[in-house]
Amino acid sequence: MKPLERLLLSSGLLIPLWLLAGVWFTAQAYPGYNHLQQAMSQLGAVGSPTQNWSPLVNNFPLAILFALFAWGLARRWRGSKLALLSAALVLLHGLGSLGTGWFPCDQGCAPAQPSRSQQLHNLSGLLMFFSLTLASALWAWLGNRIAGSRALALFSLTCVVLAIITVALMGHAAQNGQLFGLYQRLNYGVSVIWVASLAWTSLRIPVSSPLPMATT
Repeated sequence: MKPLERLLLSSGLLIPLWLLAGVWFTAQAYPGYNHLQQAMSQLGAVGSPTQNWSPLVNNFPLAILFALFAWGLARRWRGSKLALLSAALVLLHGLGSLGTGWFPCDQGCAPAQPSRSQQLHNLSGLLMFFSLTLASALWAWLGNRIAGSRALALFSLTCVVLAIITVALMGHAAQNGQLFGLYQRLNYGVSVIWVASLAWTSLRIPVSSPLPMATT
């Protein structure tokens, strides 16, 4: 594996660590912020004490890391069309992260009459969820087929199921106003841990001859 590919794939290992550190660090400057109840987006919401610099610490750097990882995936698994599709989905996720930072949510992130910025923020969030969930689903098939890792395939499938369950819990929490922050962190935590597992597997498996493009 070329040094550039190794460097690009390693960015996937950094993503969950950056997310954890960035959210924790930003929340320190938000008096009374509650990780169990409040959405991560509230750190960058209009009128929040961390509005101006939360995207600079969280959304934008993560968008870059996802884009670099997508590039690494495309190079590492360029012999598979489905793997290239998964790389494109990871890139879309990075664009969604950029969008959620560029378009802040309204104060409280759940207004009765959402602004245009809130609507674009929500669309970006949906793009983030669907893109990475679909990418995980692809690797539930690809893990064993092209990477020779049954563990990655099973873990990817587990992460898809957990992502769907936790997003349903998020919807319920949004209705009753309890523990939305917890379920959101579980939902996104599952996704970024999956990214790290894919990066780790991609780095560890020896590079073999390229797969025929038509097979996968």
